[in-house]
Amino acid sequence: MTTAQTTDLDVQPSPLALLLLGREADPKSERGVECPGELPSPSDPDLVERARVAKEKLGDKVFVLGHHYQRDEVIQFADVTGDSFKLARDAAARPEAEYIVFCGVHFMAESADILTDAGQKVVLPDLAAGCSMADMATAEQVAECWDVLTEAGVAERVVPVSYMNSSADIKAFTGRHGGTICTSSNARRALEWAFQQGEKVLFLPDQHLGRNTAVRELGMSLEDCVVYNPHKPNGGLTAEELRDARMILWRGHCSVHGRFSLESVNEVRERIPGVNVLVHPECRHEVVAAADQVGSTEYIIKALEAAPAGSKWAVGTELNLVRRLANRFAPEGKEVVFLDRTVCFCSTMNRIDLPHLVWALESLAEGNLVNRIEVDEETERGARLALERMLALP
Repeated sequence: MTTAQTTDLDVQPSPLALLLLGREADPKSERGVECPGELPSPSDPDLVERARVAKEKLGDKVFVLGHHYQRDEVIQFADVTGDSFKLARDAAARPEAEYIVFCGVHFMAESADILTDAGQKVVLPDLAAGCSMADMATAEQVAECWDVLTEAGVAERVVPVSYMNSSADIKAFTGRHGGTICTSSNARRALEWAFQQGEKVLFLPDQHLGRNTAVRELGMSLEDCVVYNPHKPNGGLTAEELRDARMILWRGHCSVHGRFSLESVNEVRERIPGVNVLVHPECRHEVVAAADQVGSTEYIIKALEAAPAGSKWAVGTELNLVRRLANRFAPEGKEVVFLDRTVCFCSTMNRIDLPHLVWALESLAEGNLVNRIEVDEETERGARLALERMLALP
């Protein structure tokens, strides 16, 4: 694999691009649709009190989940915080909660709906809170990819492994084709399981997590990996390349983690002598190879918790979390900085703000169900099968 293959991150323009701005409507798109209703003004000085009152009125009927990448103004009202899968499991463990308000993005709310009881209703405060990575693999594109693998004579030897950061449709495809889901914490175990079932893995939709896990943790080479580009005929690959590959990586990436570069690592080491570079495995391979430690969001938090006073850390993950960790550990004498000099939030994760949360909570308190995320039964069956395989991993 060439350097260009591992660093080329451009994607083709989408006709649904306006949905990133919350305009137009397409319920099948991870980017979401318009948020109905009248939102409170972000300058309303009573927003915090309104959120508190509405949440108190709902009592045990509501359970608010806050992803680590959410704004502080939203996180303060979360009953639990965590990564996407932890939050979905936490929701499933609260069957008495009629409403699950998920402060995260669309695929996370879908996972919560799949794992919770039928009587529970999952609400996403802003339906335009999507995920660019999840958008990079549609059900139609993945079905076409499987046709390409079939024509190349390798499909029967391929096991799909899909990252949790994928739509319910992709999870369902994975379940129906004998595959499993993984998180950034258990990707190694998922790949080890998959290679016990078949000879090759189709890894969706984040190429970097798949490549980093295969090379760093399973001892493969970069030559064992090929990148399937859904915007090119046959994925831009020959039948011979597909037959020779062990890891078929979907050409997707995280818009935040993908921005970190080797130059970012070198610059921060020069600027802060003795700094420890700690990055998420969604980062590019060359960034991960140059880092001191690599791990999931939960790993990053625990690493900083265990770090000695006076230590210095440059963290390559979403800025809301890095800033929160910097403030948290400053009193302990730990210096935590963002890996890149250019500030970069996850734009879609940041769509969940206090006005949207207040609107959602007040609507529920008034008996109006808004912005419900509901996965259809057929999709849920396939997706649940893939998730259950992950839960059964040793």
